[in-house]
Amino acid sequence: MLRILYLVHDLSDPAVRRRVLMLQAGGAEVMLAGFRRGENRLADIEGVTPLELGATADARFAQRLVAVAGAVARLPRKLAGLAKPDVILARNLEMLALARRASTHFGTVPIAYECLDVHRLMLKAGPAGRLLRGAERHFGRTAGLVVTSSPAFIEHYFKPLSGIRAPIHLLENRVLELGGGDARLPARGRPTGAPWRIGWFGAIRCRKSLDLLCAFTRRMEGRFEVVLRGRPAYREFGDFDGIVNREPFIRFEGPYRNPEDLSAIYAEVDFTWAIDFFEEGQNSQWLLPNRIYEGGLHGALPIVLEGTETARLAARHGVGIALADGRLETLTQRFAAFGDDDYQALNARLVALGTRPWILDRADCTAFVQRLGALRQPSGQAAPLQPLPSLIANKVDCHER
Repeated sequence: MLRILYLVHDLSDPAVRRRVLMLQAGGAEVMLAGFRRGENRLADIEGVTPLELGATADARFAQRLVAVAGAVARLPRKLAGLAKPDVILARNLEMLALARRASTHFGTVPIAYECLDVHRLMLKAGPAGRLLRGAERHFGRTAGLVVTSSPAFIEHYFKPLSGIRAPIHLLENRVLELGGGDARLPARGRPTGAPWRIGWFGAIRCRKSLDLLCAFTRRMEGRFEVVLRGRPAYREFGDFDGIVNREPFIRFEGPYRNPEDLSAIYAEVDFTWAIDFFEEGQNSQWLLPNRIYEGGLHGALPIVLEGTETARLAARHGVGIALADGRLETLTQRFAAFGDDDYQALNARLVALGTRPWILDRADCTAFVQRLGALRQPSGQAAPLQPLPSLIANKVDCHER
């Protein structure tokens, strides 16, 4: 059994829980360590007691640097009781710095760098951006693998800007499906005259999206409602609860367990809001959010923005509704005459795809764990592996980029 030490920046992030479940389903023993950034009991993992390295705060970069520096100094004492891992998987840049220290502590352990978002500071042309990219290049020079979630991250960041020289493994944010469920999607029906519902689930951090949806639902006078679920980034909104409470057609239903609650919460909505303006022109244009896969799996039509990687994914599968821009007039005009016949035609295309484009099954989990296990090969030579079906869209050698 492969023993993996998973170093994470936020133990309360539901995505961390999903990755641990995936590694376990693939046959790995997972030791989890990282920083605590708020409480989220829904992110707890049965049978896994995380090793806490300290506390950090969202959007407080300087505080996180201080916390990481302190953790580096304390790390040998913190890791003293752990068995030596076979591989260290480091999620985000600050954990990559800790991974180098942990690898040395255990006597040289292979490192994989998991980078699922490219922060705007990493893209700056000035001294701050150069400093962070230099740190990534320094701490990542011994990494044997980079794991990322979107082809656009490879094209726009890892190829032209990142200095890490390691193979890149594309692992999309698909839904973890371990139950061997039906490969078909059921056709949807809805009560006549009921309001259309848009679900915005997951990381809720985009003030522009919230303002747009508030204005849209008011303009449509109740024909459309919005249901929010997940973890709001309160610092981005000022008064998130107050904003939502004042809106007649928007409600926040709190956090949920992923993947256990997905079927129930997506059954309540007709559309998935898969648009993000949080870092326009950069990360928001390149990412492939969890919600487009979750909605696709559970029959909720994605609403996407043209020119983004999310829109390209939707177009490749022939599903969803693409907006030309993020203006209220564009959104309103697109749905002004929208009716049941329009919905049924779009939903039929989604149903015809089945579940495979949206899920990671046990075979995918096993293949990913094997990919990590191949880092143990002598002299860094990875054992030849069959590519994961429909999962690896691109695996490149950075020396050929």
